[in-house]
Amino acid sequence: MPQLPDDLATMKDDMVAFIEGHGMRRFPGYVDHEEVQTVMWKPADDTESWKDFVELAKAAGSPFLTMDSWQLDKTELDEMITRLTNAEFTSDEDVEDAKWLKTYLGKTGFLQLGFAFQGVMMLYEVSTGWYEHYQRLVEVADDFGSIAIDESGTEDEP
Repeated sequence: MPQLPDDLATMKDDMVAFIEGHGMRRFPGYVDHEEVQTVMWKPADDTESWKDFVELAKAAGSPFLTMDSWQLDKTELDEMITRLTNAEFTSDEDVEDAKWLKTYLGKTGFLQLGFAFQGVMMLYEVSTGWYEHYQRLVEVADDFGSIAIDESGTEDEP
């Protein structure tokens, strides 16, 4: 797949204009593909295959598309760095990687478009490499940053 830019903000603006140019509306919302039945768009080797996705939504008679985007926020990143720093089982490398992500503050790293068709959500997603890295670090922070070790030695009694 061709290289994506580090900031998907321009792609987001293009999506908004293209969707509105097709007379469709946007519903601001994220579709969690683990919660509803979904089919993910396979983008081939074209960074602009989202246009085909929008045209398919229109051809399917959808009056709107769901649209979500995510930008790296300083507060959110600082909280993750703190959780990684205080976690017992994370490495110094993970903390340094998280600090390195400050380069991308304010940049858009994830976009999602979707439309419903016959009870199934059709989804198009695109993300940057640094967003994928961020998500891995979030998982590490969630897994190791919130482990509570019960040292009481007692088991729950009925």
